[in-house]
Amino acid sequence: MPTRPDIHAIDPDARLNLLRDALQAAAGGDRQAFETVYRMTSAKMFGICLRLLGQRADAEDVLQEAYVSIWNKAASFDPTYASPITWMAMITRNKVIDRLRRQRSEGPLDTVERLDELVAPAAFGASFEFRGERRRLDSCMERLEDAQRQLIEVAFFEGRSYAELAEHRGIPLGTVKSWIRRSLARLKGCLGL
Repeated sequence: MPTRPDIHAIDPDARLNLLRDALQAAAGGDRQAFETVYRMTSAKMFGICLRLLGQRADAEDVLQEAYVSIWNKAASFDPTYASPITWMAMITRNKVIDRLRRQRSEGPLDTVERLDELVAPAAFGASFEFRGERRRLDSCMERLEDAQRQLIEVAFFEGRSYAELAEHRGIPLGTVKSWIRRSLARLKGCLGL
């Protein structure tokens, strides 16, 4: 039996190409290619789930839901508009938000606060899955000041909460929240939403 290459030993460009090719092959129903996608990305996607949900069991459940969705939507992946990791992270975040909404109806305060921290950037970004919109978003993002643009990117693409951003950047929590809210409002205005 042939041995599998160590995917972590591959240079970053080759790794990106391998992931892109594997995701596109999975779109055609190639289960072995999907296994490669999973091996290359599951740690990152699990990290997003765990960071946002806080409970290992919930994170594992949501991770499974995310990969079922990734398998089912693989044909919609377009490498000209997003990297595989960005596309998969968006799907994973949406699954986390779905879980938090279900938990919200059960009412724990910390879940409501986490949902409020996630929904604005994620709901905003979810409308840009369509072809061509990414370029408009990039153009509008360029109009933001560097600090605000970086906060939006980290909040959305890395799944960081307001509190994590404040601590990491050394900025007061209230400032982070207002910068993100104002930046989202500017982006929505720029995009005509």
